Amino acid sequence: MRSDTIKKGLHRTPHRTLLRACGVTDEDMERPFIGIANSFTEIVPGHLHLKSVAEAVKTGINNAGGVAFEFNTMAICDGIAMNHEGMRYSLASREIVADTVESMAMAHQFDGLVMIPTCDKIVPGMLMAAARLDIPSIVVTGGPMLPGEFKGKSVDLIDVYEAVGAVSSGKMSEEDIYELERCACPGPGSCAGLFTANTMACITEAIGMSLPYCATTHAVASKKIRLARQSGEKILELIDKNITPSKIMTQKAFENAIAVDMALGGSSNTTLHIPAIAYELVDSGVVVNLDLFDDLSKKIPHITSISPSGLHSMLDLDKAGGIPGVLKVLESKLNMNVLTCTGKSLKENIANSSVLDETVIRPLEDPIHTQGGIAVLKGNLAPKGSVIKQGAVDQDMMKHEGPAKVYNSEEECVTAIFRGEVIEGDVVVIRYEGPKGGPGMREMLNPTSAISGMEIKSVALITDGRFSGGTRGPCIGHISPEAMVGGPIAAVNNGDIIKIDISNRILELKLSDEEIEKRIKNAIKPERKVKGSLARYMKLVTSADEGAVLR
Repeated sequence: MRSDTIKKGLHRTPHRTLLRACGVTDEDMERPFIGIANSFTEIVPGHLHLKSVAEAVKTGINNAGGVAFEFNTMAICDGIAMNHEGMRYSLASREIVADTVESMAMAHQFDGLVMIPTCDKIVPGMLMAAARLDIPSIVVTGGPMLPGEFKGKSVDLIDVYEAVGAVSSGKMSEEDIYELERCACPGPGSCAGLFTANTMACITEAIGMSLPYCATTHAVASKKIRLARQSGEKILELIDKNITPSKIMTQKAFENAIAVDMALGGSSNTTLHIPAIAYELVDSGVVVNLDLFDDLSKKIPHITSISPSGLHSMLDLDKAGGIPGVLKVLESKLNMNVLTCTGKSLKENIANSSVLDETVIRPLEDPIHTQGGIAVLKGNLAPKGSVIKQGAVDQDMMKHEGPAKVYNSEEECVTAIFRGEVIEGDVVVIRYEGPKGGPGMREMLNPTSAISGMEIKSVALITDGRFSGGTRGPCIGHISPEAMVGGPIAAVNNGDIIKIDISNRILELKLSDEEIEKRIKNAIKPERKVKGSLARYMKLVTSADEGAVLR
């Protein structure tokens, strides 16, 4: 056993005495040591309940003959960090989570890992660590929050963000938004729509790193506790069979995960996180880039319509058959013989699965859209690519051409929107918000929600930053190269005409190459005074089209 490194032989006597201080017995010394990476915290709704999930995991580990050691990682709530300096730390925290899990597992020589994440950056961070370590690992995602109810209608966090714009434009009363505020997020779990946290949970299950139905089983459901206990038991089997993440997260498994992402119409943030996980497995021959996303988008139809793209919630998806139901519909388009954390193939896992509500999980013959939920646009404004959640764009905005309104930060843009500066037909440009420029590639949920809530029609928004998984509409993010490293978005001036053609994957600034090059040379970059972890991140982070990994 790997843990024998810290518990066997004369020279490990000092190590054993420290283990005994933790309550480890002679019998325990003969058993596998399992690390439990728990992202519990009291300020993130998605993580409030994870103590009970961890206790269930421990029960499973102990019953199966292992010894459980729980440790914690950080966790940032993107909703609370939104639209202020704190959001600069969100994406950067993904690397800290990965480094924490790696450090704890290597320092203490765990034989296996059970990882318990819920929210946006914590799920991919833990998967990055699992791939990097390549020791037997399994993930128990914490589960979605139940939807709230406001005046007989299901609501979630995004309804609250959009309500701010509605109140500002006189379309909603302050009394109503106060009532909405009190009911939209009724308890523990990741916000109730198909935002980044729930999308990444679905990806985790689809790629084979969590048990079937884990992604959509809600935070407050007793089934979540049962799945946690089963996962604790399963890690001992994975150790016994030496089933490691590199044997599960293969190239074909990544293609399956992206296909499910396309079918669900999930968060555009997956184009950052999935390549970042794959980057840890490059020595195993895994290659994931934006071109792969776009290729699969053209082959996989969009078959669910979950908030913010539609009216259904994660609860509806769970009742309709969960991810196994989605996999069943896509079976003919997937690699079904890949290995999963159950020790069985994906085909075996879903053998008895079915779709229970075809209005939620549509058949291939009757999709919501014939293409997947995400499109990758390129052109002289985004030579290395940009990303849009095309499944959440109205048909009349699939093509748009309009004058640019340019802002050098999210704050500038939000102020302008509430002042009435943004009008119908505009293309709002927010730049210097990329991985280096932000730094931290902040999510632009406030400007998009303000535009939606104020019902400003026919407005597109483009940025070298990124968008919340809760964003809907013609919002193009991840423009690469970013402005801070001399990308063409730095050349845009107010009034320049920008052409967007989503169906043909085009994002174009109507200027000559010579004029763009001249303007880039003369562009004045804002000075970002950052210190500590953000300064380090700013120096090391790569472009969004590469997953914003550190090098």
